Amino acid sequence: MIGGGQVGLVAVLAVPALGAAVLALLPARADRAARGVGTAFAAVTFGITVLLGARGPVVTDGRLLGPQDPVGWFRYGSGAGPPAVLPWHQLDLPWVPALQLRFHLGVDGISYPLVVLTGLLTLLCCAYTMSKAPGGRSGRSLVALLLVVEVGILGTFLALDLVLFFLFFEVVLLPMYAVIAGWGGDDAGMPRRYADYLPSPSGVGVAVPSGAARAAARKFALYTLFGSVLLLVGVFTVVAAAGTADIVTLTGGSGLSHGVQLAAFTLFALAFAVKSPLWPLHSWLPDAHTQAPTVGSVILAGVLLKMGTYGLIRIGVGVTPQGVRWAGPVLAVLAVAAIGVGSLVCLAQYELKRLIAYSSVGHMGFVLLGIATGTATGISAALIGNVAHGVITGLLFFLAGGIKDRTHTGDLAELGGLRETNPRLAGLLGFAAVASLGLPGLAGFWGEAFAVFAAVRRGGPFWLTLAVLAAIGGALTAAYFLRLLRRVSHGTATPVVAGLGPGVAAVEWLAWAPLVLLALAVGLVPALVLGMAGDPVRALLSAVSP
Repeated sequence: MIGGGQVGLVAVLAVPALGAAVLALLPARADRAARGVGTAFAAVTFGITVLLGARGPVVTDGRLLGPQDPVGWFRYGSGAGPPAVLPWHQLDLPWVPALQLRFHLGVDGISYPLVVLTGLLTLLCCAYTMSKAPGGRSGRSLVALLLVVEVGILGTFLALDLVLFFLFFEVVLLPMYAVIAGWGGDDAGMPRRYADYLPSPSGVGVAVPSGAARAAARKFALYTLFGSVLLLVGVFTVVAAAGTADIVTLTGGSGLSHGVQLAAFTLFALAFAVKSPLWPLHSWLPDAHTQAPTVGSVILAGVLLKMGTYGLIRIGVGVTPQGVRWAGPVLAVLAVAAIGVGSLVCLAQYELKRLIAYSSVGHMGFVLLGIATGTATGISAALIGNVAHGVITGLLFFLAGGIKDRTHTGDLAELGGLRETNPRLAGLLGFAAVASLGLPGLAGFWGEAFAVFAAVRRGGPFWLTLAVLAAIGGALTAAYFLRLLRRVSHGTATPVVAGLGPGVAAVEWLAWAPLVLLALAVGLVPALVLGMAGDPVRALLSAVSP
């Protein structure tokens, strides 16, 4: 017997997969209807992600367990004792018995916010395509690919088996490559003089993927494959040494020697650094964002990057804690370097989407700094920083796409005076920018502030110096976003902006409004994220403490 929560764990993966299959079977001539069908599947998936927050019984080995049974409570490690955290849904069934692999899914306060964020952003992106498909190409295929990407991302956040985690981690590679290569280019904001055009049967020019878009997609794939090889070797190293792939059992380094933990953590850290991406393995990110269509950039920045930082917490910190303690100072130095480098590059950047992409490098630096401290405050800062970055940067890329759809350029020098011609769009851009720079009361503040605070609390000249440098990097974040607003929103309207109308389309309000509200809600009530993550974080650190 399987409870409703376990059905939800399966359904949240099965529904988008079914949606992608249905869209693949629909005829190409029904493109707009297919986009509506895909959006409906995404809406159902989002509803299921929300329902997963309802606490309930779990099942292990096919046996239904309730809160009164401590074995069925989501806890870390294999030792006896009382439940470590509040009850969450778990599904643990045999998968490949000969290899001792299990289909083990679960959700707790560490993964749940990212699961809901994935469902929300996928729904908003699918709805965003209802007005038009990028470049006049097949919206049906694009929405199907987004649903496949959603399956991979959700599976990564829910997997509690290392091999299962790796498989879901890899699912996103090919569909995201196809999104960038197939729908990127001119519609993504590439300067028009570089676009390639082919005549459509009707004689109207239709943009086709540019050479730059294909190159960006290849770079994304090659970097990701490099990280995947390292992750696979790390998984086999742990499984061979411990004799199990179960993440819950492995949490705390159970059955792993000091040397194995150091070697495995090195492999995991490099693999997750590529996906996040963390400096200096970030160079694929600006090209991918610049060439990707708007919805591709939103998914990429909003949740796909979080697969890396989530993996670093769940597997890096959880499974190989000695590796984290050993490499923590090095990670912290790289994190602060990412904050500084990202900010300085943004100050010199003149392309809208590339600036937002490089800002992600700095924001992910604050997330890594929190993880590197190895404290409850630091891990909590990383978790809320992940969610805040997904919400705010997703909104920024939506707005950048809206601007480029109207002006066909991302050159900051050509975008001046937006507040004169479209004050609503300029106001939304201003809101997203100040949220991203960490204004108190908005979502971006908590992750950065508490990451710095966690470094200060570690004590000693080393951590205090890093905290000061990170704070300076935060100040530079304010500088480059204010520079962005001065160039885009203020001054006399440039020729490409002067002809814009004042309106914002209904589909744009539909996609942007939830992110605006979330940025406000998380900023004003951070307990929406930290409240549910507190117990799991303390349990995780208790399990990995020496």
